[in-house]
Amino acid sequence: MPFVEIYLRKGKTPEYRKAVSEAVHDSMRQVFQIPEDDFFHVVHDLEPGDMLHPPTFFGIERSANTVIIRMTFNRRPPAQKAALFETVADRLVAAVGMRREDILMTVLETAAENWWVHGRIVDPDTGFDIRMSPEAMAAGQTG
Repeated sequence: MPFVEIYLRKGKTPEYRKAVSEAVHDSMRQVFQIPEDDFFHVVHDLEPGDMLHPPTFFGIERSANTVIIRMTFNRRPPAQKAALFETVADRLVAAVGMRREDILMTVLETAAENWWVHGRIVDPDTGFDIRMSPEAMAAGQTG
């Protein structure tokens, strides 16, 4: 059950905000094989003075269109997280024309026992939703 927070500067249209959210969710579906309905995103609209960063860091110029994406989910292997970062960036470029230089992503990993939502059934062996079992994914039951 990933939880995503997206921080944008105020002034983006509802369509833009939705496209950013969908790009992140579609990336998680592809990389993590999460079910389609496993979707909890909060978009924060920030005043220009509420997102503070230098115009250049790591030697790269960043614009006023910088987005910060914080993704919270159960522990994943480093290679899978790296694939997620690249996939999200690729989708944001394609979906809204965002510059890769303006994308900052961070992951907060938690233990499976730190999640709760009514109706969710967790596989005790994996800590993930039972719909994400290898058998369910092979049968196409993930959405």
